[in-house]
Amino acid sequence: MAIAEYTLQDLGWDDSFVEAFAELKEPDHIAARVAIEHRKSYLVYTPGGDFGATISGRLAHTARYEAELPKVGDWVTVSRPDEVGPAIIHNVLKRRNSFGRKAPGKPQDEQVLAANVDVVFIVQGLDRGFNPRSLERYLVTVRESGVEPITVLNKTDISSEVSLVLSQAESVAPGTRVIATSALTAEGVDSLRPLLLPRKTYAFVGPSGVGKSTLINRMLGREAQITREVRLIDAKGMHATTHRELLMMPGGSLLIDTPGMRAFQLWGGIEGLNEVFPDIHELGVNCRFRDCSHTVEAGCAVLEAAESGKLNPERLLSYQKLSKELEYQKSKWDATARREKQRRSRELGRAINRYHQRKNDNDK
Repeated sequence: MAIAEYTLQDLGWDDSFVEAFAELKEPDHIAARVAIEHRKSYLVYTPGGDFGATISGRLAHTARYEAELPKVGDWVTVSRPDEVGPAIIHNVLKRRNSFGRKAPGKPQDEQVLAANVDVVFIVQGLDRGFNPRSLERYLVTVRESGVEPITVLNKTDISSEVSLVLSQAESVAPGTRVIATSALTAEGVDSLRPLLLPRKTYAFVGPSGVGKSTLINRMLGREAQITREVRLIDAKGMHATTHRELLMMPGGSLLIDTPGMRAFQLWGGIEGLNEVFPDIHELGVNCRFRDCSHTVEAGCAVLEAAESGKLNPERLLSYQKLSKELEYQKSKWDATARREKQRRSRELGRAINRYHQRKNDNDK
């Protein structure tokens, strides 16, 4: 997609990125926004056009974790050594925000799904039964990143319980807008379009097969994204989108499509959990112990509310499960951080010893 007619501001550039770019003091580099990441190959958008890109050796070497490498939505600095080869990405500008999940198979690493986002649309399908627990997982991660979530219940054309599910979604997503749509018939899509403002960035996330790509195609007015049918044998989704991609919408907004995820393990802290479960957080203020886990403690106001019927026991059970998962993840991350700090300390000690050894040899 050629975008030479767009400015940096059209791509979401603002004063905070201007300052971050100026601090690097690299006048030979230009600013670009990452549109596609695919196995360490990238497509970046600039006012001068869109280019294939790779990361510099220095950036690859200094990145301690996968999450520190360029991700879709990132602002980066690039150079073009020649007009034929790919651009080179040298730096990732400080992110305004990012959200992601625990990287599959990597207990101490985050898989960043999108960066520098204004709103995240969490899409859930109505063709296989609404799952409040799945929605809570997405909400916790998005809230933790400081991004506004909007819940989209898609496939109303094949659901006979839309009103009931809307009520359930609103109960597990307090303070969050919930919109019902059908990408197939376009029902409810007109409620989404006014929410997409020019120069703002939006991301669509959700499980496989909920119709994210079909919904995006409907809003684009063209078949930009590949779509596939859900397997009828088990109603499970098949991955239509295989990589994250930043798209330019007709009204000037920017939209990030992400692959469907069959597993969404949490990544983040306790703040997102408290925002998704404000009722439990408020009840916890009255617990006997300040560090109450709301599981077995005597004098726990949360447990008392669940026993009296004031709090839905299923909601409490979900909170306990997510809280335990976050605590376990934090313990793993802290252990990894300690090992990394010790490793760097040893490297520094060895470097100092080598310096003094060379100095002594030169003084002889």
